[in-house]
Amino acid sequence: MTKINILSPDVIAKIAAGEAVDRPASVVKELLENAIDAGATSIEIHLKDAGKELIHIKDNGSGIGRDGLEKIFQRHATSKITAIEDLENLHSMGFRGEALYSISAVSDITLSTRTSQEEGWQIHIRGGVRQNLEPKALAQTGTDIKVAELFFNTPARRKFLKNNTSELNQILNIVLPYTLIYPDKSFVLTHAGRSLLDLRAAPSSLDRAAAVLNADMRHFLETDQEFVDEQIRIKLILGDINIQRPRRNLQFIFINNRPVESRNLSFNLNDVYKLILPPGVYGAFIVNITLNPSNVDVNIHPTKREVRLKDEARIISLLRRMTEYQLMHKGQTKEITDFSPPLGWGQETSFPLAGGVREGGLPADQVIFAPGQLQSHMLYPKDNKMSFPDNKTSFVEDANMRNFQLFGQENTLRAKFARAKFVGSFLQKYLLFEADESLLVVDQHAAQERIMFEKFRSQIEKSQVESQPLLTPVLLKLTPQEKIAWEENQEKLAAAGIETTQFDDDTIAVQTQPLLLKNIENVVRALLAGDEALRIDKDTLARRACKASVTSGDKLDGSQADYQRKQLLECLDPFTCPHGRPTVIEVNQTFLDRQFLRL
Repeated sequence: MTKINILSPDVIAKIAAGEAVDRPASVVKELLENAIDAGATSIEIHLKDAGKELIHIKDNGSGIGRDGLEKIFQRHATSKITAIEDLENLHSMGFRGEALYSISAVSDITLSTRTSQEEGWQIHIRGGVRQNLEPKALAQTGTDIKVAELFFNTPARRKFLKNNTSELNQILNIVLPYTLIYPDKSFVLTHAGRSLLDLRAAPSSLDRAAAVLNADMRHFLETDQEFVDEQIRIKLILGDINIQRPRRNLQFIFINNRPVESRNLSFNLNDVYKLILPPGVYGAFIVNITLNPSNVDVNIHPTKREVRLKDEARIISLLRRMTEYQLMHKGQTKEITDFSPPLGWGQETSFPLAGGVREGGLPADQVIFAPGQLQSHMLYPKDNKMSFPDNKTSFVEDANMRNFQLFGQENTLRAKFARAKFVGSFLQKYLLFEADESLLVVDQHAAQERIMFEKFRSQIEKSQVESQPLLTPVLLKLTPQEKIAWEENQEKLAAAGIETTQFDDDTIAVQTQPLLLKNIENVVRALLAGDEALRIDKDTLARRACKASVTSGDKLDGSQADYQRKQLLECLDPFTCPHGRPTVIEVNQTFLDRQFLRL
């Protein structure tokens, strides 16, 4: 039998630290919550090397007394609870007493503090070992804590930290929710002396939301409703149809002022947004649900990000009803500020879509251009005659015959697709082709994404991206995360045919746009989103851009559908989209005969 060992206190401390502290953002979260619990109205966070070298947090809260300093770095030392029953009546952010103990085990900490009743004191802890405790002259009450050399004694953990952009994004993801839920507090966040956030106390939650999310206040809907019988209060700030993002990065959920993650709540809110938003884009919302603390279990996850709610189905029902009413009855219509086409977009490659409606509800033949937006991502036939980019008629010249000669009478999907005939469409989403004894169903969205992806990737690889200057530059207000990504990746955007310049502190101007892409705002935001932003290869760059550019819902006539078929046949991998979904499926006669009991 293997010998059983009792772990040393040093090993236990480092294991415990790994449960609560895995990166600089974890440290910021714990210390930020401590400052809020201390009643601070002003919180400053200063970082060096994305928090790897230094995390310095200052607050004007109640401070810590001399006796408290002797205990706060011990495990399970807390002022928040005294008995198990207190877990059912929590009103504080922290309560486990793990944070400072865990952080001090893997860093060098200097904490200075002063209360209103005592003079200031300072304590120094390195690797869990106290170095000194001495008086410290401080001008005001509050706490000043410096966490240096994070993971200096656990190099395995330190080597898994990511680049500074990624770590800064994680820290911003931690800080931003607290700035939204506490508009009465001021927050400052700097990195290497450069300001990332500077938020003074705001007069209202709506003012703070507009400032943090960098969006127009006119496009927010605010409501506050209390359900007395259920002991539930729901506060909502919802972005209307004019705030759209390719990712869910403007969505925040709070339970009793605590930022949480809830798949069920998030799914249902996004499900309601489908009533007003097209597929592939997401709305903005800030939801704060106040419940009796006894109906919330906040102790199911080490970082307290996940909670369990009693009677969750009833909460979801109320939330859906409130959200749907606001979006459908209070929201504004989609704003389009400019109707002029981009510079250089000529008649040779500009074709009206057949049938359907375009953005704003106007008929398709009434062409609408948003600032810098191309009319269509597809080069459709005009007047039932094939038209090709740059008059290069050999691009897909007689694709049917060429593929037929290549594959002869082979019964492959490509051979069938090469000789297929268009027979109709379904839901402006699926194109139906007939070939021999088979029905071929094409996902026009996935097919167009594959076509664009291969063309765009080829242009990027050859450094020959075809782009055009925009008559009216597209102005994009960036979130703090997007701003960091843009500052470090302007060259990659330019390599993709997207020239950008800084317009003001929080806004960039998009000056050029690739000819193959539309929805340039969605494209840029998709490329600037995510932990790694543009630190990706050319394939991923093209894949993200094309996914953000293509939208479903265009109604194609027979010549347009057939043109897309020929374009798809030109692709190296025509039968899957860049994300692995099929573009074409085959339904044969035998299958249909069986369904109709003919066999």
